[in-house]
Amino acid sequence: MQEIKSLTEKVMQNIEKVIVGKHEEVKLVLVSLLCEGHLLVEDVPGVGKTMLARSIARSLGCSFARIQFTPDLLPSDIAGITMFNQKKGDFEFKPGPVFNQIVLADEINRATPKTQSALLECMEEKQATIDGVTRRLPIPFLVIATQNPIEYEGTFPLPEAQLDRFLLRLNLGYPSFEAENEILIQQQIRHPIEDISQVVDAESLKEMQKKVKEVHVEQGIREYIVSLVQETRKDAHLYLGASPRGSLALFKCAQAVAAMEGRDYVIPDDVKIIAVGALAHRMISRSDGVMGKASIEILKEILQKVPVPQ
Repeated sequence: MQEIKSLTEKVMQNIEKVIVGKHEEVKLVLVSLLCEGHLLVEDVPGVGKTMLARSIARSLGCSFARIQFTPDLLPSDIAGITMFNQKKGDFEFKPGPVFNQIVLADEINRATPKTQSALLECMEEKQATIDGVTRRLPIPFLVIATQNPIEYEGTFPLPEAQLDRFLLRLNLGYPSFEAENEILIQQQIRHPIEDISQVVDAESLKEMQKKVKEVHVEQGIREYIVSLVQETRKDAHLYLGASPRGSLALFKCAQAVAAMEGRDYVIPDDVKIIAVGALAHRMISRSDGVMGKASIEILKEILQKVPVPQ
């Protein structure tokens, strides 16, 4: 596990050349990568969501594509089409942008539900079916979706079924005074994304993903995870609690957090660190506020209430 700690620290340092002052948020992104999950970044424009995705792709040497979601975007614009090649006299497949290792789905809530659902199969099955033919997506495969939680005009909110497909939800937030000052200095001449180089290859990432699954989770920790999730279903302030997929997400993410700390076993703090990112977007409060703050506050209360295993 020390190797995972060393490699992930290298990637984090590389990304933080571009994303300044967001250490914990960058850590969550790497947790999502190690767990082979997908990430929803929900925040206002201009805080670095696109740069975050680009810097991850460059750090890992992975292929990258950005899809700008708009109301007129079609499922074929994402997955690709089969078209007739007159020179060859045969049909050939033109792959869409989803056939890349890291895909940025920018402003995903601006597309229609039909187009949003085209991404569901890709995210869950790591495959795309076009004209009745199923094609495997490259590995590793990560979808980083972004949405603006403030502007609702002309948007189509993500259905709960699709929200549940995201392993983690992340809010970058505005930078601190010091961080914003550093951003101005960095970008005076050129953007630091131009100086980002590959520090880990895709094969090393695959090996790390395998090793993370070997991290030991003892019975007391497993029961703690289940207790937290079940408590979300009992809370009177919640209209909908987390699903069993939430339990699995919390379990896998806790393993990744432990591995990134160089441990081959999970402790309660690993679960607490990741709980909000893994569960809050799977819950609906009876009076949910902007950016799900009500759900987050309820979850924090649950974390304080549920006994921690010794």
